[in-house]
Amino acid sequence: MNKKGLLIVVSGPSGAGKGTLCKALLAKHNNLTLSISATTRQPRRGERNRESYYFVSEKEFTEMIRQNDFLEWAKVYDNYYGTPKKPVLDMLNSGNDVLLEIDVQGALQVKKEFSDGVFIFIFPPSIEELKSRIKCRGTETPEAISKRIKSVYDELKYVYEYDYIVINDNIDKAVEELSAIITAEKCKTKRNCFNIDAIRREAR
Repeated sequence: MNKKGLLIVVSGPSGAGKGTLCKALLAKHNNLTLSISATTRQPRRGERNRESYYFVSEKEFTEMIRQNDFLEWAKVYDNYYGTPKKPVLDMLNSGNDVLLEIDVQGALQVKKEFSDGVFIFIFPPSIEELKSRIKCRGTETPEAISKRIKSVYDELKYVYEYDYIVINDNIDKAVEELSAIITAEKCKTKRNCFNIDAIRREAR
């Protein structure tokens, strides 16, 4: 019997370093696969279709909503984002762990369907550091930066819906904490009931 994979949901404000941490985590864990989201926003410099995101039109996205093809979806900063459902379920059922890097709205939707998922909130050491990181990107207008900072305070209202919070002030340390969370979750009794039942049967 194939043991079901672990669903790991990572959220946090823009500039918290989620993408960097997720890449490092994927490099460290061979059984971990990143779920690719679909979005209607324009690609940033260096992003590739079907690798960074599935870049689709608003018409295509709304049709996917109508077909119930998303595990979650939300409108963020005037663009749509969503997680295609089938690839995630297929990977979990085949025993692979799946990493979702999604916004708070999406994470709350996923939590309703996957109560046994692992929900992690990433945050920088301070709001000032967050502002600095966003400005250093050089891809945001002053108005967009202001809008993103305002949204941080809205996102923090939901932080207690998450199982863990990781402060990203040092990448190596944050990755170690994320790895420790995965290890601890895999050792939970509820995730090892099949093995425990097998031992009980042998003992009879």
